[in-house]
Amino acid sequence: MNTSDPNLRPQRINTTALSLGLLAVIAVGAVLKVAQAVVIPLLIAWFLSYLLAPVVTFLVRRLRFPAILAVSCVVVLLLLAAWGGGLVVQQRLLGFAKAFPEYQVRLAGILAQYGDQLSIPASVLKETDWNAQLGPLVLKTSRFFITFISNTILVLIFLVFMLLAKPYANDKLRAAFSPGRAEAFINISNIISRQIGAYLGALFVISFVTGLCVWGALAWLGVEFAFAWGLLAFVLNFIPTIGSIVASIPPVLTALAQHAPDLWPAAATAGVLFAIQQTLGNFIAPKVYGDRLNLSPVVILLFLVFWGWLWGITGALLAVPIAAAIQITLAHIPALAPLAVLMGSGKKYAKKKSPPPPPAA
Repeated sequence: MNTSDPNLRPQRINTTALSLGLLAVIAVGAVLKVAQAVVIPLLIAWFLSYLLAPVVTFLVRRLRFPAILAVSCVVVLLLLAAWGGGLVVQQRLLGFAKAFPEYQVRLAGILAQYGDQLSIPASVLKETDWNAQLGPLVLKTSRFFITFISNTILVLIFLVFMLLAKPYANDKLRAAFSPGRAEAFINISNIISRQIGAYLGALFVISFVTGLCVWGALAWLGVEFAFAWGLLAFVLNFIPTIGSIVASIPPVLTALAQHAPDLWPAAATAGVLFAIQQTLGNFIAPKVYGDRLNLSPVVILLFLVFWGWLWGITGALLAVPIAAAIQITLAHIPALAPLAVLMGSGKKYAKKKSPPPPPAA
């Protein structure tokens, strides 16, 4: 190897900087873990502000609405939509809760039956006792809804103040910084807003179509609570990859309990759901997203694992928008721009012809 080329010489690693960077990452992670009760509502409000800010700006700048009136109208419409969706979810959950004991008995009988046929030890079957797991599950669910309600109040408080400042944010940046720096900040904000808004809009369409297809397919197969499982598929489809898998488990178990001991309806349900997820996820979704989200699948998976571990299901929902915002910000910092390139999918670089190799020395 020719070591005279400076590009081929081994580079020294600044261990001090590397250690400080690692400690900084650990410290930030610890702070985010401890302060998640405040940080999560703040992040949710921040992303919602990017989606709702164009409406508020239009009402204030074009229609001359007072800022407080424009924000009030947008927030009230958001609350009405959330309230209507909450009522639908509540009705479906109550219907399933009433029928759950019957399904619980059926599933326990199926488990005991196939346990005897397959000679599964009784100790293993006891670990899957539905009655023993139901109490902790209900407790966890209750805590989740209490946390969700408290977070909603904080989200609304943060969202109102963010939306009130949005129509005049660019004016303040131009007044506070030099023209070049102010325009750079405004450009970053606009790119983040467009990319996250386009991604969330496309994801909403794909999730809505997925929910409709799951609902229609399960109703055609005669699976009970088809609408509830379609609604579950719509919600969990916002979590990349893992959400669609989790959403397929309850309808398969329902079909199994409903038609036991016949296993073919459950197998048909699993096959149909797999076909829907594969068709929408691998063929239609990439064409709808296009280049709206220039992120590597590996980066998405890493962010999904990290934020899901840090904040649970809320972190998994926020993982992709956080990754997109970080990538856009890094792309506008010259020293960190290579990291943004590495976070990308690389499709637009593959289209360019690579330069010919240098002649051999």
